[in-house]
Amino acid sequence: MGDPSRMKGIVMVLLSAVFWGGSGAAAQFLFQQQNVSVEWLVTVRLLISGFVLLSWAAWNTKWAVLAIWNDRFSRVSLLLFSLLGMVGVQYTFFEAIASGNAATATVLQYLAPVLIVLYFAMQSKAMPAFREAAAVFLSLIGTFFLVTGGRLGELSISGTALFWGLGSALALAFYTVYPIELLKRWGSIAVVGWAMTLGGVIFSFVHPPWNFEGEPSFSTVAAILFVVIFGTLMAFYFYLESLRYLRPSETSLLACVEPLSAVLLSVLLLNVAFGFGEWLGTLCIIATVLILSRVKKEASYEN
Repeated sequence: MGDPSRMKGIVMVLLSAVFWGGSGAAAQFLFQQQNVSVEWLVTVRLLISGFVLLSWAAWNTKWAVLAIWNDRFSRVSLLLFSLLGMVGVQYTFFEAIASGNAATATVLQYLAPVLIVLYFAMQSKAMPAFREAAAVFLSLIGTFFLVTGGRLGELSISGTALFWGLGSALALAFYTVYPIELLKRWGSIAVVGWAMTLGGVIFSFVHPPWNFEGEPSFSTVAAILFVVIFGTLMAFYFYLESLRYLRPSETSLLACVEPLSAVLLSVLLLNVAFGFGEWLGTLCIIATVLILSRVKKEASYEN
């Protein structure tokens, strides 16, 4: 029999991936069938999730989360991360879903690791290693098949959806790289909690949370609760808990299961058309993420 604690970690990271993928499908239902405003959902998701995470962090640290504001570097970094990272990721991703579908939006967002590889290559003024270069090439092939369905001169999604999807990948790359020092100093719960709360407050000036736009119904409320509770809070909690039982490199499972779950749920529940070309593109991008995860894993063993 396998190690029960390790199996527990695997189940947790898989659940977090399914919840994150499912939140995209729920958001598509809200935007395209219930006419819920993208801006309203971004504001409400950030405010509620941020408040819960901050309360959790305050309880566990006896209000030490407030100390982050005593450090000038942390104050400025947190504000930039909140606006460009947290709000940027949430808004571009939801816009990509609203103008296209959850499946392609999630898969396009997972081009972020490729952008991170290119960023560090330019920063170090060195060519990527062979495996990283192969992953970049594979991601380009995957993107081509995903957005064209394999048909030259024709897009299977709108140009607007492609714009927001690529913007979401760029925002996720910034979200991943920028707060490294903040996370080392203050921990993920405090940093993400503050970033969500600040992002929600800032975005409230764009769309106040009390100004609801959409079709009020039981299914609308259920989908909103799923996005906030399962697609944000529970997913984040299970992901963090899985790190107690797995090595961080093993959580690369998350990287391939989330886009796959988003695609399957969109196809099965929302009748999103996904042909052979789109599936091939999805598998290419998932393979890209797995290759880059393997590169990162090997690098961590060398250090």
